[in-house]
Amino acid sequence: MTYEVTATKKRPGVFDELIGQEFIVTTLKNSIEQGRIAHAYLFSGPRGVGKTSAARILAKSLNCEKGPTKTPCGTCNSCKEIAAGNSLDVIEIDGASNTSVNDVREIKDEVLFAPNSSRHKIYIIDEVHMLSNSAFNALLKTIEEPPPYIVFIFATTEIHKVPATIRSRCQQYRFRLLSIDDIQKKLIGAAEESNIKIDHNALLWIAKESSGSLRDAYTIFDQVVSFSEGSVTMENIKEKLGTVGLEEMNKLMEFITAENPKLLLEYSNDTLNTGISVDQFVIDLTEYFRSLLFLRLGIEKESIIGYSKDSIPGSVVNAYTPEQLEKAVDILLELYRKLRYTINQKFELELVLTRLSRLKRLITREEVIDRVEELKKELNPVKHKPAKISLYDKTVGTDQDEQFVTDKRKHDKKAKKEDTAPPETQKDTDADLLGQIISSIKKERLTLASALEKADSVRSKENKIILSYDIKNRFSGEMVLKDREFIAGKLKEHLDKQYSIEVLFNKESAEKKALNDERVQMLQRIFRGEIVKGE
Repeated sequence: MTYEVTATKKRPGVFDELIGQEFIVTTLKNSIEQGRIAHAYLFSGPRGVGKTSAARILAKSLNCEKGPTKTPCGTCNSCKEIAAGNSLDVIEIDGASNTSVNDVREIKDEVLFAPNSSRHKIYIIDEVHMLSNSAFNALLKTIEEPPPYIVFIFATTEIHKVPATIRSRCQQYRFRLLSIDDIQKKLIGAAEESNIKIDHNALLWIAKESSGSLRDAYTIFDQVVSFSEGSVTMENIKEKLGTVGLEEMNKLMEFITAENPKLLLEYSNDTLNTGISVDQFVIDLTEYFRSLLFLRLGIEKESIIGYSKDSIPGSVVNAYTPEQLEKAVDILLELYRKLRYTINQKFELELVLTRLSRLKRLITREEVIDRVEELKKELNPVKHKPAKISLYDKTVGTDQDEQFVTDKRKHDKKAKKEDTAPPETQKDTDADLLGQIISSIKKERLTLASALEKADSVRSKENKIILSYDIKNRFSGEMVLKDREFIAGKLKEHLDKQYSIEVLFNKESAEKKALNDERVQMLQRIFRGEIVKGE
């Protein structure tokens, strides 16, 4: 009897055998029961998840002699012909081999003829995205308004390459990748039918390597069975396919956690000498660290971590923090990207292994920031916030100054309430005079009061008040100079004494400061210049 591969032998024949696509199965069944048959379907999704099988099952359901039915019998002539691929009314076309517009024109001519012996004439076009733009354009009218007996079923792994004009004329169904649990169940059934013994770790490895594709899983299964002599074990897989086993990984981790680069490099070299490629070594090591990270985060489901929980020692799992394991995975992923362009893959691997042996000392940017914040707290455990109140262009921050400011606030508040104060209770000092000026005009001219506060110094001489301003506050001084009569009037009003206001600008001090400024001196040296005094 001719040998038949497992993927073909185990191809689903009815909707109930199509696993992992419950939504699609339910929708197609209901549409058949209700007689709501579309004239075009578009099945998209990854390879090996059941797109072509679903198209054939749908064709059987529509053309079964007992149908249309959601459960084709599989025994009538129509079902047998569709399963064998020789039905005259179900035409399967490979889109990759029939890409031209002439191929589509043949289809347009053929749809004019009624089915030979079935209800529907069904065209299944696999990998439809391979058709040319002109071929798609030739299909548009036929897909939109075909004869009532025509049904198109398109299948593709690259839905984004199918023009929107085609997609809009089809009912779209997106197939999903299968879970590891579903794939394991199918593999167990295939092994039992073939009387093959397969251990749990080997079963889990095949399901994980298939990446969600059942066809890939069956292909790997057939390959493994061919050299396992009736009993599939992880040891056979590791030996024949050149993978790094879990025991080797655990041993490597012992040297990494012990921070022993010498033994780590010697053991990795021995492992590579068994015939394992550097690419495969890096892939297996990355998956191992990923599993450690998931276990460290409390994830124990085998279908996610790829290993059984008990197969990795607890001391290895708890040896590193999640942040350190994330860093290790990132380092290994970066290594895999570099392998294409390196002069020697083994050198790159050895360098990364020595870095992993110092993993506990490799810190992330977030950890650096956290440590800096901790050091700041240690150096300055109590953060004082000194009062910053501008008083005559002075900043106060000591305890005595704070007490002085408190008293000054009380004084200002009292002055605001009373508006005036008897002259005999005022201290005839320069500071009090300026305070009186500010208090008296703050309600009416806040900007002018602010300009008075910026005075560098104040002194009184007979009936004259002299305000000195630094050159940088020249604008404030000019404002006071402009309104000096208003200020004198306020003093007369509140103090019952006539004062004249005089404003001086400290040009010499500003120029002296400029001369002493290190930056100005540096510019003088660079440009060999001198400071020119302004008028």
